[in-house]
Order: sequence, then structure tokens, then C-alpha cells
Amino acid sequence: MSGILGIYAFDDLWSVSRFIYYGLMGLQHRGQEYSSITTWKEGGIYTKTVAGLVEEGFTETSISRLKGYVGCGCTATSKKMGRPLIVSKNGLTLILYASGGLINANFRGMAEFLLSKLIENNAEQAGEATIEKFRGGYSFVCITSDGRMMAARDKLGVKPLCIGGLGFDLAILASESSALDVVGADLSRDIEPGEVFVIEKFDVRRNVVNSGMRAYCSFEYVYYARPDSIINGIHVYDVRKKIGVFLSDIDPVDADVVIGVPETAIPFAMAYAQARGIPVEMGFYRTGRSMRTAIRPTEIERLMGVQLKLNPIRSAVRGRRVVLIDDSVVRGTTLRNTVYILRKRGAKEVHVRIGSPAIKARCPYGTAVPPEDELIGRALTPEEIADVIGADSFSYLPVDRLVEAIGLTKDSLCLGCFTGVYPDGGGS
Repeated sequence: MSGILGIYAFDDLWSVSRFIYYGLMGLQHRGQEYSSITTWKEGGIYTKTVAGLVEEGFTETSISRLKGYVGCGCTATSKKMGRPLIVSKNGLTLILYASGGLINANFRGMAEFLLSKLIENNAEQAGEATIEKFRGGYSFVCITSDGRMMAARDKLGVKPLCIGGLGFDLAILASESSALDVVGADLSRDIEPGEVFVIEKFDVRRNVVNSGMRAYCSFEYVYYARPDSIINGIHVYDVRKKIGVFLSDIDPVDADVVIGVPETAIPFAMAYAQARGIPVEMGFYRTGRSMRTAIRPTEIERLMGVQLKLNPIRSAVRGRRVVLIDDSVVRGTTLRNTVYILRKRGAKEVHVRIGSPAIKARCPYGTAVPPEDELIGRALTPEEIADVIGADSFSYLPVDRLVEAIGLTKDSLCLGCFTGVYPDGGGS
């Protein structure tokens, strides 16, 4: 999993590295293990990759050394996705950052193919050929050693990508609109599925490879995207509020308090509580920096992350019947630990409600889902899960209610991690 960003300044007096730095902070939730920035100016390419968070890995000195008015970067959950792909041929170099996953190749192969096509054709034709050849759910941004920037989104639109600007000076492309907000830019629109953008100093061009299908990732709205982002023209926060309302109708219970697991499930909990007329409490206080436990690489890190960010407030739960709302459950290990901690702090009952359907299949498009034999929703019924995690009751959001909350048709969404059926043969 990764978040990507590209910035092109139309005046060579600009230095974009600091804008990229702050923009990547707005995408940090999409990957906390690695961060990378590459910039270009006439005569040089400058790149730096660091382990860990953007603000911890990049110093004032390292940012100042990344010179140039064109640049791109990423945040990622793995070293493989967190480093730029740099390929050269016939005196031309291409640096590519990608998000998502391919099902008929790898991203290095994509970079090499794109570079070859750039040497043979114009940039729009090269982008079109690349989109046509490589199947999967992805978006990418790249720069070349002759000062061009390209960005594209797969034909199905699985992975998000948007474009905006800072006045007439900067063109900005990012996985989410939150990155544009952080640097003070205005969102123009989403990049269309199959759309290729080519940006040069005196020209911006586009081309669209039409597939006739749409398969926007539904898990973006449940978990990955920031609540202040707009994905495919849809406000993520509004979707999460609807999810909370829909959860309030599913397996209702008598309860004294509603609490949401920070940070993603807070909008679910607020809407649930309002719909049911039950008080919503803060519930937990986080120790240490924000940590998205679902994308931590090892089980011990996920458990430590829960302990750090989910310390229950005793007075909020002691002697009370609690509705605990979370965004998703994968293995059930961290949720079981959360329920245990709530009971240890005095909760009388704990009823768990999940703001997504059961995760039943791995994702070929870059969503961090473990092997299928580790997925608790694939192996156990809700009643059995309640027993395993120590809850008094447990319920998921049905697939059709998630579709309704997003506000698109089922045919225009990728629901593969919940159904095992992926577009474009991704599950085969």
C-alpha cells in the first residue's frame, strides 16, 4: 500500500521539495514504513528514501538538497513500494512511483515498458500503450530526465488519483485530496479511469483509454482514505456517517455508551450514537504517535499498536454496556485484545459492530490483506467470532449497505476483499 504525489511548477524559480514533504505528510496514513522524494531540474535528478515517517526521516538539510521545480514522491508500507523505480535507456531516465498492484507484471516491468514507448512515441501514445498493456488496480506518477511529468490511473479506476493546483504556478497530482489541502492547493477533479496526464513546462495534455467499466475500491471509503478526502467525487466523511447510521439498524442492543476505535471508526460511532439516541464517549486515549495497526507488518507490532493507541478511559466504560465500533476486522487478534482491555477496565458488556463486511479474500491490487487462511471472517460466523474475541455480540455491515452508503452502483465498485470476486480477472 502506498500514497503517491507529484508536483510540477511552471516556473523554474520554484523549489518543490518542501511542498512534496508536506503533501506526503497528508498521505502518511497510506504507508508509515517508508517515504521517498525525487526532484528534477535541468542538469540533475535528486532522490532520497527514508525508513519511517516523513517528518522523522527528512531533515531540513535533506529537503534543501532535493533541488528542482519538478518532483514526486510516496509513502508506503513496504520497502518495495517505498522506493522509486529508476530505469534508463538511450540516454533517457524515468523515475516512477506507483500505488496498487498489477496482475500480469510488476511495476519495474511497467517502468521499463513506459520508457521504451517514450523513446519510440509521443508521451500520450506511450501512456496509452502502458495503460492498455498492464492490467490491475493502480495509479502512478513519474518524471523523466528531460523534464516531463506523467501520471495515470488504471482503466477500472481501482486506485484513486486526483489533480489540483496552487494558483497558476503549481500542478499537483496525489492519491487523495487531503495532500492538496495540506499544501494549500485547490482540488480540480479526480483523474478519470484510464486517463493519462502529460505535464511539461509550457503544456499540459491528456488522453483517456476507455474501458467502459468502473471498479472503484470500496475499502478506500471504509478505511484507507482520510475522512477529509474526496474520492471519486464522494466525500469520505459522509460515507462513514452513513455507515454508522446503517450499523444502528443491524442487530440492535440495549447499551449505555457507544465508542469508536480511533481514528477511522470515530465517524461511525458518532452517527451510530445519534441514530440510536445513546451517548457517545471518547472511550480511548492514545499514547504515542498515531499508528494504523491494520497496516503494521507484524503481529507483535499490531498488538503493541493497539496497546499504545487504545488505552480505555475507565470512567467511560466502567459498569456500562458498551457498543464498540471498528472499521474492519482481519485476523481478530487486535480486536480480541481491545475487548479484553475494555472488560479489564470494567465494561459490563461489549457489543462489537464492524463498519464493513467480512473480509474474505486477499487483494491483488495492493490492499494489505493477509493470506486467506488467516482471515477470521472467512472461517467463522459472527456468533463464533463473538466467542473468539470475548464479545457479547458481533455484527458486520452487509455488502449491500456498504454499497448504499458509498452511493454508487455495485457494478462500479471493487468489492473483491469482501466477496472474492474481482474485476478484470484479478482474483484468478
